[in-house]
Amino acid sequence: MILIADGGSTKCDWIVLDDRGEILLKTRTKGLNPAVFKKEIIKNRLVENEALKKYKTKIREVYFYGAGCGTKNPCIMLKDVFEDYFSNAIVAVKEDTYAATYAVTSEPGIVCILGTGSNSSFFDGKTIHTSIPSLGYILMDEASGNYFGKKLIRDYFYKKMPEELRLKFASQYDLNADEIKLNIYKKENPNTYLANFAEFMFKSEQNEYFTSVLKKGIKDFFKNRIKPYDNYKEVPVHFVGSIAYFSSDVINQVAKKYNVKIGNIVRRPIDGLIEYHRKKLQIIK
Repeated sequence: MILIADGGSTKCDWIVLDDRGEILLKTRTKGLNPAVFKKEIIKNRLVENEALKKYKTKIREVYFYGAGCGTKNPCIMLKDVFEDYFSNAIVAVKEDTYAATYAVTSEPGIVCILGTGSNSSFFDGKTIHTSIPSLGYILMDEASGNYFGKKLIRDYFYKKMPEELRLKFASQYDLNADEIKLNIYKKENPNTYLANFAEFMFKSEQNEYFTSVLKKGIKDFFKNRIKPYDNYKEVPVHFVGSIAYFSSDVINQVAKKYNVKIGNIVRRPIDGLIEYHRKKLQIIK
């Protein structure tokens, strides 16, 4: 019995497969990004899920793919938590770029993540290569949920957002300056807090302002995260994540400008991960 997880800062999807690859459980917890959350918070979020608790001693292998797992120390911390909770399991923790890659392609290509955060990597058909490390929501994360959330908040306060939208924005969110600063500088998970504001663009009727914001963010992502790969015009570029899924029209428009061939655009990688691990089970058999 194996456990597969695709985890971000906002949420984490979990799948339990039996030895034949049949799904025994699908469940979800809050996000488990080890670069954002302390060990105790991650432990509590895991323990809170009653569905997982029923299988904890039966799991033999855990494959966790997550945001914040691109450097050594966060991976070690997360692995310790899982090995303690799933006491009979061998645990593997990998960066979310692996989940994204397995979900969209088995051939060479550039794989991009646009969710709460953003990232990109090149898959040569066997190995994943990342040309630029991700430095997170403060310094990078172009075209991510938190990137667009920051942009909307700034435009609201600088009065660059159209007045009609400003009124609507204010009616849907608590825009008290002290409340915003408290969530960004004092509370846990500021990147997810900021990303919540990005929903405003995708739940509202599209207009010229939203299109301009999206295009600017997507162009920045192409310039900084796709063009640095020497072969970006030669291989397909795939996208994974909610922001990518809801911005697919703009992504295709910007891709034409840069002569980029768009491959698959997938909202959630978990289905692709299921198929990937089913194939691995068949190979083992």
